[in-house]
Amino acid sequence: MQNQQMNQSMMQSPPPAITSKDLQYLKDALSWELLAFKKFHFLAQQATNPNIKQALEKAGQMHQNHYQKLLSHLQVNNNTVLASMQTMQQNQQQNLQ
Repeated sequence: MQNQQMNQSMMQSPPPAITSKDLQYLKDALSWELLAFKKFHFLAQQATNPNIKQALEKAGQMHQNHYQKLLSHLQVNNNTVLASMQTMQQNQQQNLQ
């Protein structure tokens, strides 16, 4: 099983179109990241030890950054991308005929 994971390469950029399954996963991930950010922010506000407060704030910032990164993947006009992909496929099929 580890060999399979090692043979898979990491995606360097998001796909041009997001499927409904991808969208649902991203929505779940956004919810998890937002909840983690809120919890760390709350705990940092309650902490009295400066070292613990700083560690909690850092963890909260990490989750906030993850949230922003995921959100940027959703800021794609999916319909436009899908339409352009269909047009490209139609052109390729016509060229083959």
